[in-house]
Amino acid sequence: MNRAFIESGYVSLNKVGETLCGDRVETVKSEDLFTIVLADGLGSGVKANILSTLTSKILATMTANGIGIQDCVQTIACTLPVCKERGIAYSTFSIVQIGKDKDVSIVQFDNPNVIMLRHGRNYDYPTEELSIGGKKILQTHLTAQVGDVFILLSDGTIHAGIGSFLNFGWQRDNIVAFAEEQYAAGMSAKSLADSIGEACNGLYEEKPGDDTTIAVVKVRDRVPVNLIIGPPVNPEDDEAVMKRFFTSDGKRIVCGGTTATIVSRYLNKPIDASIDYIDPKIPPTAKIEGVDLVTEGVITIGRVLEISKKYASEKDFSTNWRDKKDGASLISKLLFEEATDIHFFVGRAKNPAHQNPSLPIDLSLKLRLIEDLASNLRAMGKNVEVSFF
Repeated sequence: MNRAFIESGYVSLNKVGETLCGDRVETVKSEDLFTIVLADGLGSGVKANILSTLTSKILATMTANGIGIQDCVQTIACTLPVCKERGIAYSTFSIVQIGKDKDVSIVQFDNPNVIMLRHGRNYDYPTEELSIGGKKILQTHLTAQVGDVFILLSDGTIHAGIGSFLNFGWQRDNIVAFAEEQYAAGMSAKSLADSIGEACNGLYEEKPGDDTTIAVVKVRDRVPVNLIIGPPVNPEDDEAVMKRFFTSDGKRIVCGGTTATIVSRYLNKPIDASIDYIDPKIPPTAKIEGVDLVTEGVITIGRVLEISKKYASEKDFSTNWRDKKDGASLISKLLFEEATDIHFFVGRAKNPAHQNPSLPIDLSLKLRLIEDLASNLRAMGKNVEVSFF
């Protein structure tokens, strides 16, 4: 748990009228190395999508396995299909790799230069120019610090606004200034990508003239979060489960009235329940001393699952839930924005409150909600553990 956590997130806008995006982001994570590649294929549509997909897959796989950039570039040149119209095979790319000791390698070809923020401000990192197969490749080596942010861009970002709001597009310096303005210490990589993507979409008047992708990587301290929902099958296990939950490192979320009652009894602390419906569809939260958040169970988790599907999507950059205070939004902020390591404690006892014919909620629904939520969290790059009892 002492190693830094490498978090990433990205958003893509398709060129107006195109079903497929000509940009592609590929990530490979292992115990010792994180690799992300953003490739931008020549043109748009199907051809560009094929070029960027091949490029990102090849580069991510080869570099993650320690193969040098010269061999990678030569492999791409031999693999990419040649465009009949232009007579060339072409895809630009940006690669960021971060090792277990926070050693960073950045390799760039023809994309807008990767932006690096340190302490929330632009950091001018050194670059070395290489010539490989007639291509000018920029290479960088440095040591990252916790809090460092790397922003990878396709050229759709710097074309945003051309011919409408801006004469020369949204230049890289403008994007740097915007990223500095948006940056907050607790902001996730996906949130920053969403903010820049939303700005690009606005400059394009929601009709992008080019495929546009923003991928963000952030070096973070680890933040564990534990969530418990449902009572144990055997009531005699209550004490052991509570002991395990409260001796686990990190923040704690308690979901469900029966679960909150067990927690209250274990801690010998009262439940301070609220009757305020901040969102009419989401039951109110409560408070128990020693717990970071107490919410209702299945209905609230169902909304969290809905939000997670959008958050994990590279096509959605809606951020309205981040400012809400209902239970589902508060859980979402803890799990999506703050947490790096998440442990679900899931009770499999049938809840008497769910046996009401007017509210038919069976155990399988709760378990499926947690399994689907865990899957989406893993897709976000979180480390997730699920324990049943």
